[in-house]
Amino acid sequence: MIGWEDIYKIVEAMLPLYVALALGYISVKWLRMFKTNECDAINRFNCYFIIPFFTFHFTSGVDPYHMNFRFLGADVVAKAIAGVGLALWIRFSNKDYSWLITSFSLASFNNTLVVGVPLLKAMYGGLGEDLVVQSSVIQCLVWLPILLFMLEFRRACGSSCINIENGQEKQLQPMPSSTQEPQSSSTTIAIEIVSGDDDIVKSAGVDGTLALSSSGFFSFMKKVCIRLARNPNNYACVLGLIWALLANRWNLKMPGIVEGSILIMSKAGSGVAMFNIGLFMALQESVLGCGVGLCMYGMVLRFLGGPMTTAVGSLALGLHSNILRIAIIQAALPQAIISFVFAQEYGLHANVLSTAVIFGTIISLPLLIVYYLILNLIH
Repeated sequence: MIGWEDIYKIVEAMLPLYVALALGYISVKWLRMFKTNECDAINRFNCYFIIPFFTFHFTSGVDPYHMNFRFLGADVVAKAIAGVGLALWIRFSNKDYSWLITSFSLASFNNTLVVGVPLLKAMYGGLGEDLVVQSSVIQCLVWLPILLFMLEFRRACGSSCINIENGQEKQLQPMPSSTQEPQSSSTTIAIEIVSGDDDIVKSAGVDGTLALSSSGFFSFMKKVCIRLARNPNNYACVLGLIWALLANRWNLKMPGIVEGSILIMSKAGSGVAMFNIGLFMALQESVLGCGVGLCMYGMVLRFLGGPMTTAVGSLALGLHSNILRIAIIQAALPQAIISFVFAQEYGLHANVLSTAVIFGTIISLPLLIVYYLILNLIH
């Protein structure tokens, strides 16, 4: 049973995040210490240097030989249900493709380490802590690369031009989007692609409807894959998992110099990310930059959509008792800070993700305790 001492430990882990956020906000709003381009540089540094070290550090510490693969399989089923459901909603509601990416991020990426570890440890002891760390590994190993692929795909669609085999190019023509959200300033971009042989002009847009010739499609996908290959976040978790397999198999110890080099970067992960959210907030006209409607949309996906799909996936794979409860509660954890970092880097609804992180973390503790009490009453 969770007690007041456990609640204090959870708040103790969460409160420093808001200290970093407040420092970032004050440094821009009142002290005018950073310009817009400097704030972007801080986020990029966090995205491509700190986060990969952070991911490698916690992944390398797990024991892959003692993972609960049914628990991880339930997570895969849950995310697949969420992805298919959101894709169908986007398709039949004629929403912009970019909202599929943002909605998937809101429903799937949770703060497993900063909030999840102390909370699940207080609720279910070592079992809760172990399983939430495992869920963070699958999040970085599977879902983060998928998110990065979708973001790079969208960025490639919005590039100034696409090269084709015969060297011809057509410049982009901005077009007003018929599916634009009232709070969003995104537009649909039309990309014209000339096929090499018969000069057939085809179009594509950031709403996800691509009509490419076969040569144009492979050229386009090659461009996306090259960009993904340059992103160190795609390697960090894999390398960490490889080290964990070797270290636990042959009782290897990481050299002190290597471990210290990783730690000095990884420890800054959450702090710099929250500091950057503070910078982003200060550059907005209002603290609730996305508006009340989109804020509530994010909260519904995070605290209702995620747990519901996880419950379905867990029951489908036969999870029960405390493992089922842990799966549902970890799915209701607040929004992952990393989701904002990538939203800002790729220029996609960063105001929605920043609000989800800030507001969601504030309200998460009472909501998670309610989940805990309800699930304990259900046998």
